[in-house]
Amino acid sequence: QVQLVESGGGLVQAGGSLRLSCAASGRDFNARVMGWFRQAPGKEREFVATIHWSGGSAYYADSVKDRFTISRDNAKNTTYLQMNTLKVEDTAVYYCAARRRVPIATMAREYDYWGQGTQVTVSS
Repeated sequence: QVQLVESGGGLVQAGGSLRLSCAASGRDFNARVMGWFRQAPGKEREFVATIHWSGGSAYYADSVKDRFTISRDNAKNTTYLQMNTLKVEDTAVYYCAARRRVPIATMAREYDYWGQGTQVTVSS
């Protein structure tokens, strides 16, 4: 079975930083693309960032560009989301996702595996 486990969420004041981690495991894990999505209460799940397994070809939602950075550590099979200058509107449950095919993708339906999510709350 494939497992994606997120960690690093929490409560932070506006302007602060958090780093989310997504650890991947499983004998059949063969992702080519990793992504981060988020879902705020009463809203649909939205794309945040995506990166090719090699660590290149990253792409971001406009709302997080220049504030968030997605990265990969292949040795640890872990994907990160560094979030800086956090805003109240960044409050959401953040989900890690993996896609078996290339290219990088921004639609949730294009991803094959999902983590359970980690809560990020930004206070004013």
